[in-house]
Amino acid sequence: MAIPGEVFQKYRLAGKIAREVREEMRRTVREGMPIIDICEKAESLIRKKGGKPAFPCNVSVNEIAAHYTSPPQDKRTVPENSIVKIDIGVHVDGYIADTAVTVCFNPEYDDLADTAEEALKKAVEILQPGLSLSRFGSTIQKTIKTRGFKPVSNLTGHLIGRYLIHAGKSLPNVFHVSTSRVKEGEIYGVEPFTTVAKAAGRVENGEEAHIFRYLKHKSLKDPYAKRLLNHIRKNFQTLPFTERWLQGCVPPSSYETAFSGLLSSKALMSYPVFVEASRKPVAQAEHTILVVKDGCKVLT
Repeated sequence: MAIPGEVFQKYRLAGKIAREVREEMRRTVREGMPIIDICEKAESLIRKKGGKPAFPCNVSVNEIAAHYTSPPQDKRTVPENSIVKIDIGVHVDGYIADTAVTVCFNPEYDDLADTAEEALKKAVEILQPGLSLSRFGSTIQKTIKTRGFKPVSNLTGHLIGRYLIHAGKSLPNVFHVSTSRVKEGEIYGVEPFTTVAKAAGRVENGEEAHIFRYLKHKSLKDPYAKRLLNHIRKNFQTLPFTERWLQGCVPPSSYETAFSGLLSSKALMSYPVFVEASRKPVAQAEHTILVVKDGCKVLT
């Protein structure tokens, strides 16, 4: 089923902003650059262009595959000879575009990054209504392995809904048995992740978490925790956010206790940083696509 024209225009605008910011960040990132500057520049550009961040800008370096964004006062910088994934989300009225690019400062990993782009290109070629998810995963896996690399098996593309980055249906990057099929009108974040042949080819949760999401309303005694939760719910709804976006919401002396209380009460959830299990480098490429009657349309 085709999506309404007004909705499509919002997706198209979100996609245009995401594409422009992705390309600006591709040109901007340098070795030695503070990661917080990358995050804040990308998020600022999104707002200037008329969108809102759908999630904090992810800057994931080397074996970190996803979910790293700078916490407040982050001192980390882009290492020399690194491979850096920049993942950007934009929403316009809750309609989301999600895109990513790998910037490589190590010639040894150029082919790894190119393979992620090739797998993404192949995905766009084959996506159409009726395509089985089994065949999709098998094709992406074969594309990556033919070039001498390995897909990250437990990271997937995802169906996108309004105010929902992961709307329940996954697009696998490896073969698995599934009776599910792609449907016209669906919007997906398509994102192959690649690693080297000798890697484990899967991610595990790291020790850090700097991205969070509202889960449910809780009765809270702490007035500052209550204020913080109301602010989060009003401003981000079900979309992920970072503590950088909460600065100044409550007095600094009360912030840590209030935020910890929201996590311990399970009013919020956290997204752990994903690390390749054998600590090998990872590359990523991503577009948001709309499935149309005779194929798909790239929105980013």
